[in-house]
Amino acid sequence: MAPAHNSSPGRRLLFPRVAGRGREKPVAPTPVRHNIRGVSFDKFGLRSIDMEHEITAIDKLAHKHEDRVVTFAVDRPTPAQLSELEDVWDLHPLLVEDLEAKEQRAKVERYGDVLFVVVNSVVYRDSKEDIDIGEIHVLMRGNQVAILCQNQAAAEAWHSRSARFIERWSEQDSLLDHGPEAVIHALLDSLVDDYPPVLRGLELDKEQIERQVFSGDPAVAERIYRLSREVIELQQASSSMMGVIRRLLIGITRHGYGKDEELQTYLEDVSDNLATVIPDISELRDALNQILQVNSTLVSQRQNDDMKKISGWAAILFAPTLIGAIYGMNFTNMPELSWPLGYPMAIGAMVALAVVLYLVFKKKGWM
Repeated sequence: MAPAHNSSPGRRLLFPRVAGRGREKPVAPTPVRHNIRGVSFDKFGLRSIDMEHEITAIDKLAHKHEDRVVTFAVDRPTPAQLSELEDVWDLHPLLVEDLEAKEQRAKVERYGDVLFVVVNSVVYRDSKEDIDIGEIHVLMRGNQVAILCQNQAAAEAWHSRSARFIERWSEQDSLLDHGPEAVIHALLDSLVDDYPPVLRGLELDKEQIERQVFSGDPAVAERIYRLSREVIELQQASSSMMGVIRRLLIGITRHGYGKDEELQTYLEDVSDNLATVIPDISELRDALNQILQVNSTLVSQRQNDDMKKISGWAAILFAPTLIGAIYGMNFTNMPELSWPLGYPMAIGAMVALAVVLYLVFKKKGWM
């Protein structure tokens, strides 16, 4: 359990929809507000926030309705929005540094009365044989939950889930009785559900690689290395996610580290689902290492076969070259030079010796 820190007290994400695709653009100097969407709910179901809000306005709403849980999502927050969140929530400076940092693995930390959770979404792009890892920052304080999508993959992951969350929370749900922790649980549960499909995609590519190895394709080694890199990334993401779940299970979600026994039951189910995937990822990584070794052995074997052929042809060509070199020295006393059949005899000897060597190497499997 990490010690508490003392504090002084891909796509425009909508909640529930996102705008079109595109690369991340430079941050505009003017604060952008249209990338924030929020909802609130209580044990009786969802209560929509009908219009776009600034973080300050959402915070006022949360304080006005303390019986509700107010959740808002921000797609790739701008520096101005992070600064606003820092002022409104009175965030610890170390937490602000974490929010500004990029490419973090899943983790959970507490800064005073603010719980900070980093989770990673995963999706497999089969056409590119690449795993897109999204980085989502979740902050919980009081009855508020802020979900910050740090990159395009995270925005797409949240977009694909937000509609389901809203549909689920629109009806009375026993999980809602647990307040803001229910949001974190729902997000973790949904993200963990993405790991088995990603693993299946990697396993299908592994099976293709096995066939490719024995076909003698020289490009297979690069494909093995590329897929191994993706498996390592998935292994790191799953291990760090398991660490987050375990720390949540010990009660770190609550200020003062209290425990919610019923919510722990839900989290244990999420932990079990992820635990079934982690050994399979390790087995896949080991299988790729074995395939790489087999491929290296086959490549060495093919190189040895090539060397045998090269050596055999070199020996075959050496025999007539030797005969021609001897009779090409033009010494005065070389009786064969004056023989009428000397030239045919030399040519015949060259051909006969080359044929004999070829048959010998062919029998040994060198040709």
